[in-house]
Parts: sequence; C-alpha cells; structure tokens
Amino acid sequence: METNNSNSEKLRLHTAVSENIPWKKWGPYLSERQWGTVREDYSKTGNAWDYFSHDQSRSRAYRWGEDGLAGISDDQQQLCFALALWNGKDPILKERLFGLTNSEGNHGEDVKEYYFYLDSTPTHSYMKYLYKYPQSAFPYSDLVKRNRHRNRLELEYELIDTGIFDEDRYFDVFIEYAKETPEDILMKITVFNRSTEAASLQVLPTFWFRNNWSWFPETPPKPTLKQLNDQTIAADHHQLGKRYLYCDRAVPLLFTENETNTQRIFNIPNASPYVKDGINNYIIDGKLDAVNPDKIGTKAAASYLLEIPAGGEQTIQLRLSDRVFSSPETAFGDQFESIFKTRLQEADEFYNSIIPSTLSEDAHNIMRQAFAGMMWTKQFYYYPVGDWLNDEILPPDCPSRFISRNKEWFHLESADILSMPDKWEYPWFAAWDLAFHCLVLGMIDIDFAEDQLRLMTNQVYLHPNGQIPAYEWNFSDVNPPVHCMATAQVYLMGKLANDGKGDRVFLESMFHKLLMNFTWWVNRKDAQGNNVFEGGFLGLDNIGVFDRSSVIPGGGTLEQADGTSWMAMFCLDMLALAFELALENPVYEDLVCKFYEHFMYIAMAMDRIGNNADELWDEEDGFYYDVLRFPDGYSTRVKVRSMVGLIPLFATMVYDAQLLEKVPKVAKRIQDFNKEHSKAIKNISDPMETSATGKCLLSPVNREKLQRILQRMLDESEFLSDYGIRALSRYHKDNPYIFTVAGNVYQVDYEPAESSSGLFGGNSNWRGPIWMPVNMMLIQSLRKMYAYYGDDFKVECPTGSGQWMTLWEVANEITRRLSNIFLQNDQQKRPLYGESEKFQTDPHWRDLILFYEYFHGDSGAGIGASHQTGWTGVIARLMTVAATVNPQDVLREGYISAALSNLSQNLES
Repeated sequence: METNNSNSEKLRLHTAVSENIPWKKWGPYLSERQWGTVREDYSKTGNAWDYFSHDQSRSRAYRWGEDGLAGISDDQQQLCFALALWNGKDPILKERLFGLTNSEGNHGEDVKEYYFYLDSTPTHSYMKYLYKYPQSAFPYSDLVKRNRHRNRLELEYELIDTGIFDEDRYFDVFIEYAKETPEDILMKITVFNRSTEAASLQVLPTFWFRNNWSWFPETPPKPTLKQLNDQTIAADHHQLGKRYLYCDRAVPLLFTENETNTQRIFNIPNASPYVKDGINNYIIDGKLDAVNPDKIGTKAAASYLLEIPAGGEQTIQLRLSDRVFSSPETAFGDQFESIFKTRLQEADEFYNSIIPSTLSEDAHNIMRQAFAGMMWTKQFYYYPVGDWLNDEILPPDCPSRFISRNKEWFHLESADILSMPDKWEYPWFAAWDLAFHCLVLGMIDIDFAEDQLRLMTNQVYLHPNGQIPAYEWNFSDVNPPVHCMATAQVYLMGKLANDGKGDRVFLESMFHKLLMNFTWWVNRKDAQGNNVFEGGFLGLDNIGVFDRSSVIPGGGTLEQADGTSWMAMFCLDMLALAFELALENPVYEDLVCKFYEHFMYIAMAMDRIGNNADELWDEEDGFYYDVLRFPDGYSTRVKVRSMVGLIPLFATMVYDAQLLEKVPKVAKRIQDFNKEHSKAIKNISDPMETSATGKCLLSPVNREKLQRILQRMLDESEFLSDYGIRALSRYHKDNPYIFTVAGNVYQVDYEPAESSSGLFGGNSNWRGPIWMPVNMMLIQSLRKMYAYYGDDFKVECPTGSGQWMTLWEVANEITRRLSNIFLQNDQQKRPLYGESEKFQTDPHWRDLILFYEYFHGDSGAGIGASHQTGWTGVIARLMTVAATVNPQDVLREGYISAALSNLSQNLES
C-alpha cells in the first residue's frame, strides 16, 4: 500500500510491511486477566473461575500467558513490563486489575476498577493509559460480599459506590509510551494527587519474563534479569537477546523469580526463597529476605516512593531499549521529552486524517478513545491446545489431567497477537466479535485487519471440518457466519486505498477457507435439508425462549429466522467475492452461479408460496419468527418479537445490472434460474427488477415486507429507542411471551438492562438492551437498500410521528441515536453513565469514555463488560459514514463502494 510520506505513522505502517521493520513487535499485548481462564484451568470440575483465583494470581506462575496493569510485551510475550502500585494501606500490591468471578457477581463476572485507554497509534509508537487508584485500602472483600448478596434484579455494587473516591482521595496514574525505534521504548508515568491533602504512593515499574522453563520436558535456557548499576536492569534471553531498563534516578532495584510460591498455594516447601510474590512480600510485609540480595532473577521492579502534594503531580521516566547508553542519565534529558512531543504530534496528525473534521470536539474525543480501545485490546494469545491437552508436568493439585473442554480442537495452536473483545472479562478471542473489530481496524490499519481474518480461517484455527472456533470456553459453539462480510469489506477498503488494486492473494485465500466454512454450515445446521437453518446459540445468549444451544425441550428442532438469515447473508457475501474473482478468472463463474442459486433457495424457503404455518415469515404479524418443529410433524412459530426477526434485513445485496454483461455465461444461468422459479420468487424481492439507477436487489425481504418490518422496528413502543434499536420489542413489557412445552413453562419479558435469567451464566442480555454490532448491520442494510430504492421510498420514522424519511435518512437517524449514548446532551451529561454524578460532572472523569458491551434499552446507560471496545467501537465507523458519505454518491455508486471509498480516502497516497 502506498502512503503519504508527510504522515509519519502511515509511513511506519507502510515500512512495517514493505521493509519488514518491526514497528509492531512491542505493544500492549499483556492480558488484563490471565487467572480464571480456561487455559489455566487444571481442575476436575472445569470451573476455571474458581480454580485459579485472583488471590492466587500474585503467588502462582501462569503457564499460558501473563497479565499486568497498563503493560506491554514483545509479540511472543517473552519479556513483559507493567505497573505495580502501593498506597501504603492495601493488603497486596496493585499488580493487576481486580474483579468478580461469575459466581460472585449478581450479573456474572465484572471488573471492579476504573481504567481508560486514552490513545494508541496502530504501531504503538505512542500510547496512553489512565488508572484511577484509591488512596484508602482497596475494598476487595466489601465488593465481593455486597455483590454476592444482591439478586439479579438489583443494580451491581460498583467501586465508586463504596465511597472510596469521595473527596477525591485518589491518584490519577497516567502511563505513556513512545517509541524512538522499534526496539527503543520510552516510558513516562505521571501521578496526580487529586486529594486536598498530601499523599504518598509507591510506584514499582515491573519487568519480568514469562515462565516457559518450568512446564515442559525440554526446558529452554532460563533467562536472567540482573542489576548493572543503581539505575539499570539488564535482561538476557536466548531468543530475544539483550535489553536494558533505564531508570531516571537511583532507586532500590528488587529481584525475585517468576515462579510459584508453592508454600502458599499448595503447602509444599519452596525450592527457592525467591518466588513470584517476593516483591509483594518485601514491600507489604517487610520480609527483607523475600528478594534476592544478589540482584538477579526473572522478575524485577524499580521501587519509587513518591510524596505528592495536594493537587500536585510527580513524574517518572523509564526507557526499555536494546541500546547501551554511556550512562543512565544519557538515556533521558531534553531528547526524551522531545521524542514524546513528536510522537504525540504524529498521533494527532494520524487521527486527524481519519476522523472527519466536521465532527464536534466531543465526537472527536469519543472516536479517538474508540480507536485507542481497539489498539489497547490487542493481546498475545497463547493456546497450543495439543500441548495443553497432553500436558506432562502437572501442578501439584492436579494428579491427572481431566479435560472438560475443547478436546476436539487438538489441532488449534495459537501464539498470535489477536484483537480481543476485552482483556479482562474476555481475554480470549471471540470469532464473531473479531469480524466486527476488523471493520474498524481496517479504517486505521488495513494490514492488521487482513491478518486477523486470515488467522481465524487458517489451518491452525479452522477445524478440518470447516468450523471456525467460537471462543475459549467452547470452541465448538456456533457464532454467526460474519467473516465473509468482514472479508468483503476489508478487501474493498484495501482496494480503494490502493488505487483500485485489490489484494487478490488475500481475497482468493480467504474465499477458499470460507467455502469450507460454508460447507460446514450446510452439512451441520440444516437438519431437514430444506434450506432453513438451526444454528443454535449464535451468540445471542438469552434471546430465545430457552437455551438454543442445548437439546430443545420435547425433542424438537428450532428452525431459526436469524440462523437462516445469517446463511442467506453468507451466500450473498460469498457471491460478492466470487463475482470479484470471476471478473479476472472464469474458473469462479460456476461459484457465482452456485451462491446466487443457494441464496435464492434459502430466501424462497423463508416464505414459501401460500400462507404456511411452518415457515419463518408470519403474514398476519408482518414479521419473521423462529419455528419449533417436533418429531411428530407438528410445528409452531415462537412469536417473540426480537432481533431474530430483524436479522433477515442483513441478507441484502445491491449490484449494478451492467456487471452481468461482463460474465455472459453467468447472466444466462441466472436468467434461466429466475425463469424456472418465477412463481417461487414472488414472495421475495424480485431479482429481475432493475431500479431507476440500473441496480438489482437480492433480498428475502421485498418492498411490502420491508415496509411492514420497519413499521415495527421504527415504533418507539417496540424496537426504536432514543439510543438505537432494542434487541427485543418493548411490546413484551406489558405482553410477556409465554410458551409451554414438555410440561415446562417459559416466559420472555422485556428487560432493558441486566438479565434476570441465568441462561449462559446470566451475564449478558438480549431481551431489550441495545447492542452496537447488530445495530450497525441494520444501518448498513438500510443504506444498501437505499442504493436500490432511492429517494422515492419513504417510511414513517418514528412510526406514527407523521415524519417521513428515506432509508438513508432512517439509517442516519438510528446512527444519531446510537451516538447520543456517548455524546453530552443539553444538560452536559452522557446517557452512557446514567446517574453516576462523578462521571457526569467531575472534570477529571466526564470526558473519559467507556465502551460497554451493550446499553440500557430505555436510558442508554452502559451495561455488561465495561471495556468491550471491540465491537462497540463500530460507533467510530458509523459516525464517520453519517458525517461524510453523500447519499447521491450511494445512488450512483452503491452503498458499499461509496462508503468504503470515503473510509479509505485517508489511507490513499
């Protein structure tokens, strides 16, 4: 990809690929929670949360990864750096974030800290992070006790509710990183005392090696950290080589080993007096013999004791480098601050070329933090499943290996940098989340977006049967097939950014792997062979009447409107890729025909000719529903008005009719197919009808169905909230859906916030809240349909308001409502933060943005995981399109081309 030499960050991105300069070798690749994960679970029960606890984490060496506070590592996580803090009152060092396990929280697992990703460029040449650290003892037991005794209908008890931030008795700890070269990283820690009284803080920048010498029969050479002088720690690793951590002043340098304190964890005497929690025990308990007097080990920290006046600040400078400076002092000085200033200016320059200048300062801040969150949630993910399954050197509490998960995924061997949904609650990849990440990542780093999609479909991840792994807790679960959609859009973004030259190797390689995945879906999820799909869980947690990934009560089969629609969309996305490939290679013409016909079969099966009681479309209600089919032949619609019935809109493709002239054999086959099925296609959008602008529409939803669906979707008493589209209609607030089967009674109510159901752990809710990724898909579908229907097709928005809008205007209206979750309103408050006064009014809190997992269906308040920037970050893409794309360009070029041209214009040379 060509680049503008005047934009330094774009030049770094370019040379990282074209010249293999490792600008991304070091980055924020530490997890924020390695304890409580499946990888570290050696229990017999499979309860990962309870087996390896937060309490054990300071003393027990991890086997498959590392975690830390605001940390970085190399891209194989051999050498790690992170912050540790002590306010003089806590019972332990603050080395990692604290949160509740699934059994401790009244709504499942939940991080109980305040930390913010403020900035990061794609090469991590500049990064900034904020951690808010209380000056009083951290209320660990209070948070566990109070939340454990609250029920699902009560609010969560948060850290701010404990009163620990009252009177501003806390520190704002900022950490910034700036790269001079790929191997020379400058670090600046700035601590603000927000209290009206002076306070002391011990800051311990910590440096350690991931332990890979204790677990395997063939032990690699043990690396070392040792003191060179009172300002320098030297690191020596057999693969990584030599590195040096320079401190800006002479401070105590403390050394121990990154090895388990077996005495504390297993009541087995330690082989060495120097163990993982040695520095903790030295600082907290005053155990002078807990650190190595010889100043050597595999874990080390520089101990800074800061006295900070009321309202004052203090700064620490550090440098992690492969350079040998003549003295530690020469690593700092004026050039140190100059490098930071330059890298920050370059970060501003880079994002100013991405974020539309027409957006407000507030919107600009939101987008900047959205991109920062995407960058900070990159993580080194190490899970060689075969080695994990056959682990030979077991921990003392595991006499024999008992495997409860992922046995059929023995081929999966991950040691890669992956885009995570969230590095605390979800410190493992989620395949369908990652597809949405790529739509945003592609705006700022097209190469990384392509790499992420390649990983999910390469031979190391993709199952031999064609299934894409879902997520760590159960790779065999089923997520929606969205990777082809992401592939198509990322490919086009790259093509438009490179003067119309697409990455054909990427496209063709992805197409073949996705073809395997498509075949898996057809073979495994269409039990009746009738082109209507079951799917199962599909990532929508409790949206169903019962657990859709388990055996259906009464032995039935649930034919899903969403599963079927996802497959219709998959067909259209594969059709688009095949069409692109066929324009240069006629070998793909047969596959164009294959996916066209397969889509048509699915679309026709969703609403067969005649008014049938066992099909997904309900003519009386004007909506799509799941169908429960029993072994005795009886079937019934499950009439829950939910996102399940809106997902059919996702299966939409608009193309220029003239394209078919370039592939006459394909055109002839399509013409013949349409003629042969002329009666069956009457219930779907007519594929032969050309719009006034010469475009054709492929969709199971015709004009009449679209009008009827949108009438419900845009009704504020049903799906349309002030903050986007709800996952379940508000109609069910007063009209709960009750379903009886096999003697069991099931009920679905409208729940705009947390879930009252225990399905899937009860920590996620699709029964009323607003979810960003499916809102994005709805908006994208409306924009595509606008490219076909144009300005003449209008719907009432909101329903009953008397205000009529084009589909483009409707898409903009939904985007506006979604944006209002984050933007300050007329009262200078962000709906995102609900009634939290601190977040709404305090100048040190009000402009900090959290990107929650989902949002309250009525108030817009953030719900669920607080740092799931991954797919909630698509708000950056939505805001960009709404601010910059001209609908007239869409009528001329089509939505995808017009929108992606705009998103990519800043990547062009």
